[in-house]
Amino acid sequence: MSMMGRAGVSRLALREEGFEIELERETAGHFAYAPAPAPMPMAAPMGLPSHSTEEKKMSAEEKKEAGRFVTSPMVGTFYCSPSPDDPAYVKVGDEITENSVVCIIEAMKVMNEVKAGIRGKVVEILVKNGDPVEFGTKLLRIV
Repeated sequence: MSMMGRAGVSRLALREEGFEIELERETAGHFAYAPAPAPMPMAAPMGLPSHSTEEKKMSAEEKKEAGRFVTSPMVGTFYCSPSPDDPAYVKVGDEITENSVVCIIEAMKVMNEVKAGIRGKVVEILVKNGDPVEFGTKLLRIV
């Protein structure tokens, strides 16, 4: 291409038995511009409040009541105790710390202890013993 530029050649086509190549370079003043795409029409709002609007409407007390959640760190099966004969790690009303073990998630025959990661009081257990869970499934509600 640089040799074509030095020689002032803007187009070169070579054809031989079973082989064909064409080279073309742009020359000054001969630019082709693609038309800009037409803007997409905006969808009409669905009438649902945005998350930030909803948060603004909630008082501090309502936010506290809504709570925070301990979520599953992986896909697997939720177990509330280390074995069927043992008591549950936590129950509604228990105070927990960031390092409290709150359940086990079994994945590929490996029992993985799940720590709360937050401090507070357990107000709701959202899954049942033996339920399958996915990454991000809400397990416990904490206030």
